[in-house]
Amino acid sequence: MKLKSVITSASVVAISAMAFSGIGGSFTSLNASAKTAKLTAGKKMKAGTYKLEEKNYSHGYKTKFSITVNKKGKITKSNYDQVNKKGKSKVDDASYNKQMKKVSKTNPKTYEPKLNKALEGAAATGNVGTIDVVSGATESSKTFQNYAQQLVQAAQAGKKSTIKINNGAKMKDGTYTLKEKNYSHGYKVTFSMTVKDNKITKSNYDQVNKNGKSKTEDASYNKQMKKVAKTDPKTYTPALNKSLVKNSDPTKVDVVTGATESSNTFVLYAEQLQNAAQNGNTKTITVNNMVFSD
Repeated sequence: MKLKSVITSASVVAISAMAFSGIGGSFTSLNASAKTAKLTAGKKMKAGTYKLEEKNYSHGYKTKFSITVNKKGKITKSNYDQVNKKGKSKVDDASYNKQMKKVSKTNPKTYEPKLNKALEGAAATGNVGTIDVVSGATESSKTFQNYAQQLVQAAQAGKKSTIKINNGAKMKDGTYTLKEKNYSHGYKVTFSMTVKDNKITKSNYDQVNKNGKSKTEDASYNKQMKKVAKTDPKTYTPALNKSLVKNSDPTKVDVVTGATESSNTFVLYAEQLQNAAQNGNTKTITVNNMVFSD
């Protein structure tokens, strides 16, 4: 899956930016312009160092991740790494790197610096959606983006306590909720999922306006998007929700053709809700999503 939002059709470009932007999170539909676009909603990140750490080892390694933000609210240093019990980085595991390189054409020694560089570059303002999945390292790339988004949220709030991810743990029963704070082109994301016996039994991802009306009910928007993208919120929203319930795993949710950005946002937020469920934390997650001018 490619997590970066890309507009490939000339006909899509011809439509106003309003038609397909403002999907959610720190994403914008025109990511190339987000580098210079003005931030119109969502807090800038506060200066400091923010940390995230997995609790559990998987195949001998766990993730440790930190970002440093300067006074201008930009990420100047990204340090994503996977370390073993001795604190040795996976990039230094010659045997693992050699084996993975043969199979995947990449390895930690290659993809880890690439992901860190991406966060220090185009995504330095917190626009995590500009980060590409590294071919051959899809799972690690998805994990990177999920954790980067959580660190950005911490930096916006100035929360410097280390984020603890109970990776690999079973999800605890309950309903877990995430909401965006800011509207982009009239809509913001609301998302809840219900867990029972370590399975996701209900998923309710939606984009709503200030009146609480779903984008799936916006006939004009749906008609316009359908003509260009061959899909619309009325189609892809239930498809994404159904896929998450079927798989009980955000990483197994497929991107809906024509709705790449919404699919990516869905997966990103679903992963964050999964992390909350692993900790049994039912407190609503409020995402102070960044909105940029077109």
